[in-house]
Amino acid sequence: MAEYYTLHIAGLTRELKICSLNETLDIAAFILFSDVELTEACARALVARVPACDYIITAESKGIPLAYEMSRQMGVPYIVARKSVKAYMTDILSVTVKSITTAAVQTLYLDGDKAAWMKGKRILVVDDVVSTGESLHALQQLVREAGGEIVANAAPLAEGDAAKRKDLIYLEQLPLFFKGNA
Repeated sequence: MAEYYTLHIAGLTRELKICSLNETLDIAAFILFSDVELTEACARALVARVPACDYIITAESKGIPLAYEMSRQMGVPYIVARKSVKAYMTDILSVTVKSITTAAVQTLYLDGDKAAWMKGKRILVVDDVVSTGESLHALQQLVREAGGEIVANAAPLAEGDAAKRKDLIYLEQLPLFFKGNA
């Protein structure tokens, strides 16, 4: 039988399934996909806290619903750093990333046309959960390479030590669940 963590966020309550990452660590799975109410509420709460921006950037794929909804509420476009190169992409920028929930090192790709949008513009970096900060760092690197100015980093949840970050706007802290003697 699965265990759950009760999360209170943006005026809502959700039961997050506890998932094993390895022999020493479990995490609570925060999934915005299919939960429109939660996505809209988190976006609304974050929009109230973030500074003005010209564009929002997120990584494929779990940050997309949040970036879309924040984009809609703020009236600014959003950009997605993709996990694979698409046929329409040219003059591609790329950066490698190893996040806590991904088994292997991945690469994020940014279309040159989208990179050109960011040059000299104010960019808000958005993710669903910040834990190790590796995905956030990769997005920041893409923004810098494109010539954008990062105005803030935002996520609904800061997991573990990410809650100590001074450069992150977040709504709630999410604990890590260590097993045994870890």
